[in-house]
Amino acid sequence: MVAQGFTVDLNKPLVFQVGHLGEAYQEWVHQPIVSKEGPRFFQSDFWEFLTRTVWWAIPTIWLPVVCWCISMSVRMGHSVTEILLIVMFGIFVWTLLEYTLHRFLFHIKTKSYWGNTMHYLLHGCHHKHPMDGLRLVFPPAATAVLCVPFWNLVKLFATPSIAPALFGGGLLGYVMYDVTHYYLHHGQPTSDIPRNLKKYHLNHHFRIQNKGFGITSSLWDKAFGTLPPSKTA
Repeated sequence: MVAQGFTVDLNKPLVFQVGHLGEAYQEWVHQPIVSKEGPRFFQSDFWEFLTRTVWWAIPTIWLPVVCWCISMSVRMGHSVTEILLIVMFGIFVWTLLEYTLHRFLFHIKTKSYWGNTMHYLLHGCHHKHPMDGLRLVFPPAATAVLCVPFWNLVKLFATPSIAPALFGGGLLGYVMYDVTHYYLHHGQPTSDIPRNLKKYHLNHHFRIQNKGFGITSSLWDKAFGTLPPSKTA
């Protein structure tokens, strides 16, 4: 299904085009188009709607779930101090998951038709159109589906009373990540920490895309040797 010498038509729905690029997909997807207006993905209005998410939907939908999860552990007898420690550990685990997913899944090399298509939907679209404000955060429907296996995984490693708060902490980490990610692309930070974090992340998009996989911090880039060279960081 890969077409030799195929050229993507940006005026047509993109998702089922990009697979035809074959090995040329990797070079194409890492040549960003800077525009706040994103491309159309699907011909179907229904499927197109599911690909677009306003940033504030993430805290609106998921923070109540975080609170509910934490309240379950509170009702099971954990003290405030214990809850804080569990939630903080959940956030810490999320930062490692954030790094791991970004480095090894979101930046996987593909060249087959369906490999390119799935990668474009997952993360390639963000690198091609990094300023598309409606495709910066993860669609809630997809997050809900992924929560099921992650919840079951947490239950394997934590006691019944700890698991809800631990999962809630991880989910809170995800919310912080997605909101931070949106802000790094569209916010105008005035203080040093967020300004440096914005510069760090935009370097990943526009200068050295195989380094700097951390979004909320550079912690794991430092730990695993994927920190960008100082001249570009």
